Amino acid sequence: MNKKNVFLCTMLLGASLGTFTSCGLDIPQEVPSSFETMTVERQDIEVPVRFSAKLKGQTDVTVTPQVSGQLMKICVTEGQKVSKGQTLFVIDQRNAQLELEAAQANLEAARAQENSAKLEYESNKNLFEKNIVSRYMLNNSENSYKQAKASVAQARAQVNRAKVNLGFCTITASVTGVIGSIPVRTGDQVSPATQLTILSGNATMDAEFSVSEAIVEASVSEGLTQRDKAKYMAELPEVTFVMKNGTEYPHKGRITSLTGVVDASTGSLGAKASFPNPDGHLFSGVQGTVVIPFYKKGAIVVPQVAVVKLQDKQLVYKVQADSTATAIDVTIQDIGNGQDFIVTSGLNVGDRIVTVGANNVQEGQRVLYPDVPKNE
Repeated sequence: MNKKNVFLCTMLLGASLGTFTSCGLDIPQEVPSSFETMTVERQDIEVPVRFSAKLKGQTDVTVTPQVSGQLMKICVTEGQKVSKGQTLFVIDQRNAQLELEAAQANLEAARAQENSAKLEYESNKNLFEKNIVSRYMLNNSENSYKQAKASVAQARAQVNRAKVNLGFCTITASVTGVIGSIPVRTGDQVSPATQLTILSGNATMDAEFSVSEAIVEASVSEGLTQRDKAKYMAELPEVTFVMKNGTEYPHKGRITSLTGVVDASTGSLGAKASFPNPDGHLFSGVQGTVVIPFYKKGAIVVPQVAVVKLQDKQLVYKVQADSTATAIDVTIQDIGNGQDFIVTSGLNVGDRIVTVGANNVQEGQRVLYPDVPKNE
């Protein structure tokens, strides 16, 4: 072969077939690729479990009037912090005041009648002892006296009721908290059916959420009984509340309530986690996520880069004895740290898998290369 043919052959085939010594082709040498591997082991790990939750003040109170009347004064504004006993609303007191005065007058009249009946009874009693009046007259005066005393008691009850109704005209805060929306205005006619506002007792906030079926089953498997519920909740780890924007609330909370009935449609339990709210940063109605850290012992944990997702499958490439890779179907659980998965099936302790570079592995490809001593 002349030099011109050699040059042409080299130009056409050199880029894909490697080094040439002539137009005859040599088999290319296998070049190691950049794969990293690890040996599967078991370890204890913290798994944060997340539940959608909605905040509610632990002592949220719907404020409604106890009496009907015209709303004369609104003493607070929406969003205002109030103390227990602070005046919130004032209803027209004139009718209640008149009712109180009438009841007090009736009480005075009843007392006067009682005094008269008492005098008559005592007089007839003395006359009866002297055989001047009959027993019939004595008994009659005694009954009149008892009836007068009953009238006094009834009139006194009317006075107390009128005082209570007068007190109902001034509506005060039953708890310390924050005023919600106020849908009424001064001058409105209100009644016990009228909602004036919601007072959120926000010193402690409850995050209400549903505990998933998996947690319910775990509780049952541990033999949780009603008697053990308080102890079980006390031993649960502290929980975290995360806002919708991803901000983590700085104060930790605790699980304080688990309902005793599983919802048949969802297979879940209602639960509450209580969070201190000393600075008033949490408000009723805020939605977010309750994060409960559960500790899983003896889990098989692999880095996320080792898992190749192919349609509805998750694959891990296991290194065989001949250093080639074989795809293995696995079932995984997201830990939530953005770095690792828990493998619940498909791998065993001692298996060697590809981590870095797993996305580039082909079935049967050699991924391990023994060290070859350099020629001296």
